Formats: sequence, structure tokens, C-alpha cells
Amino acid sequence: MEFTLNYKNIMLPLIMMLLFVYLGYGQDYTCSRATYYGSPDCLGNPTGACGYGEYGRTVNNGYVAGVHRPYRNGTGCGGCYQVRCKTGDCTDDGVVVVATDFGVGDWTDFLFTAKAYAKMARPGLEAQLLSYGVVDIEYRRVPCTFRGSNLIVTVHEGTKYPYYFAITIVYPMGLYDVVGVQIWQEDCQEWRPMRKPFGAVWDMENPPRGGGAYRIRFLLSISGSTNDATWVESPTPIPAYWKAGANYELTIKL
Repeated sequence: MEFTLNYKNIMLPLIMMLLFVYLGYGQDYTCSRATYYGSPDCLGNPTGACGYGEYGRTVNNGYVAGVHRPYRNGTGCGGCYQVRCKTGDCTDDGVVVVATDFGVGDWTDFLFTAKAYAKMARPGLEAQLLSYGVVDIEYRRVPCTFRGSNLIVTVHEGTKYPYYFAITIVYPMGLYDVVGVQIWQEDCQEWRPMRKPFGAVWDMENPPRGGGAYRIRFLLSISGSTNDATWVESPTPIPAYWKAGANYELTIKL
């Protein structure tokens, strides 16, 4: 059955997002541990499990992390987390990182870049914190604030127009998870589901043809489950003649 875009479909997720933004800073922290890995430029891993490529290295000025429990089979990719360590060397605010990879260490949930790990320390105590290697932490999901608020997708480099279409959800921004994606098939008058092969990548073989722009909708969940999820169609379609590597900003907020 065709999904009808109306005021309620657009505003309900936005209202819920604002509510969770307001309540999010009162949410309980989850206790865990964190460590870090070294890289020549202190930035992220360009071959991370989320499928972000170079974006996963530099997003949020390199304050990124591989995550374990928050990864959730890729559903947590792109989410922002406030993480603070629990020793006397640590600030009260900690660091806000973007989940760009899967990573697990010595019973850890966060595998930081060295830059992000050191950000948790009080001024002048960065080297001391780094010397620990692993620290106890507490973390919570927070809205991302490092750029605009609209959802952005990138057409994956492995796409082959017009036979194979794949996108990477690179900037979910809010507290919602994307747990489903569908493309409208005009000739059949039905929504076709995209497959999630890994990370934040969604794909479709033999995508719709005919020259029309792609209507696209997303199944959004605050819990990462389909039980409380809502379908929301983007008012901005993806151009019919999409190109591999192109970024498309959709006028939809998560």
C-alpha cells in the first residue's frame, strides 16, 4: 500500500526527536570501559565496518570511535555518544564521539582514536590518561551537533548505474535509528525494501528505472527495534540519474 506523506508523518518524528533531545541529557549513563588505537594522523579508520570510507576518518574533527554494544549490527553507525571517564584525570563533560566502526578491546565498548581518548582528560593530564591504556567510563547517546540537521546519504562507490543501487547513511544526526529503507516502484505501485548488507549501507539490485526521481522512505526507531518504528518519507527524492560517490541531503530530520 502506498505511503501518504502528510503533516502528521513529518511532524510526529520531529516532535519526538525534540522531546528526546530535551530528555536525552537526563538519561542514565551506561557503565563500561574504553581504550584507544594509534594512527599516524590521530584520525579514524577509513576502512571501518560502517562503510563510511574517508568520511569515517575525519567526521567530527576525528573524534570518532569503534563501538561494541552500541554497534548493533550497524544500526548504531553514525550515532553520537557522550563518553566520560571515571578517574580523577577526567573532565565532567568527557568527549562526544561518532560511532564509525565496530571495535572491541579488553571488555570495552569504545575503541577511540588517541585524539578522542585524550579529549576526556583534564588539561595537562592527557599523557597520564593515555598511559593507562584502558579506563572505566560511562556513556549515553546524544544528538549530533557538528553540522546541519538534515539526513545525508552517500551513493556507495560500488554502485553500478542503473543495475545496482546502494547508499550509505552518513549523517543520522538525532536520536533515531534507521531500521529500514524502501524505494517506491512506480510501475508496480508499491514500496520495495532495500537490503542491509553491512554497517550503514543499504542496497538494491535492479532498482526502479524509467527516469523518475527515487522516492525514498525510512523506518525510524528510538530504541533500534521495529516494534516502535515509524515510516517517514523524505520530501526530497534522490535524483533519477544518481552517481556513485555523490552526497544527497534529504529534507528529513531524525
